[in-house]
Amino acid sequence: MKSDIRVCSAWRAAHDCPVYTLSETCPECGEPAENSAPAPFDPNDPHGEYRRALKRRHR
Repeated sequence: MKSDIRVCSAWRAAHDCPVYTLSETCPECGEPAENSAPAPFDPNDPHGEYRRALKRRHR
């Protein structure tokens, strides 16, 4: 699930602090906005299957 909250992609260069928005572009500088939430898992994780199996086993 992706977050609806986005952050300006150029906030480190153009702003003093992160600028959050719900639109596709930054309201202050017009740069594209990107998803602010990190991915919940890496699909290329070679050990992810084993980690999830351990979690299920210990519930």
